[in-house]
Amino acid sequence: MLEIDALHVAYGALPALRGVSLRADPGRVVAIVGPNGAGKTTLFKSISGTVAAQAGRIRFDGHDLLAMPPAARPHLGIAHVPEGRQVFPSLTVRENLEVGATTAAGRRDWNFNLARVEAWFPILAERRGQLAGTLSGGEQQMLAIGRGLVSAPRLLMLDEPSMGLSPAIADLIFTRLTDIHRETGLTLLLVEQRVAKALRFADHGYVLEAGRIVLEGSHEVLLGDDRVRQAYLGM
Repeated sequence: MLEIDALHVAYGALPALRGVSLRADPGRVVAIVGPNGAGKTTLFKSISGTVAAQAGRIRFDGHDLLAMPPAARPHLGIAHVPEGRQVFPSLTVRENLEVGATTAAGRRDWNFNLARVEAWFPILAERRGQLAGTLSGGEQQMLAIGRGLVSAPRLLMLDEPSMGLSPAIADLIFTRLTDIHRETGLTLLLVEQRVAKALRFADHGYVLEAGRIVLEGSHEVLLGDDRVRQAYLGM
């Protein structure tokens, strides 16, 4: 579904991604872990098109994403839940969800997708008329995920969904993501600071350091690797 080959991205003279290659097959959960500043968010922005690539290739379901404007990419079925949630604070919960459903598939299946999102996150139904800026951090994260889901994506990219949340709320978010994946078969691409949680959730993982992929494998392989255990799991 998603194939990235030898991707290079720089901010001016400062390299951010150096020859990154990875893939996410249909229906799989793929985790990308690494230290702060490794290039994880830049990778997502490159897929979405908000950051330009200097070299390499990104293909989604046979489409050359680097040849497409950013606004066209959600219509292929790509949804990006950004780091820091970035809900529209002056819009209501329902209005935020309506903004997410601007793709052709999202408009066509609005009622069905809205019902599913409100079933997964009942608080969004209870707070539908509340301004998003008045929600708690966990509720805003649920809204950001819901906003991505109502676009009817085939690939959902989640950038640090547990950032700034209490462990209990972060665990609840992951439980809901597990439910969503099980019920929909949606392909998930996950960047997450809770490395052990992310790798146990994922089918396959990549370790990104200083803009390069330094390790990849199944969650069993990565969780058993001494470098991962020492650098990210404190073992």
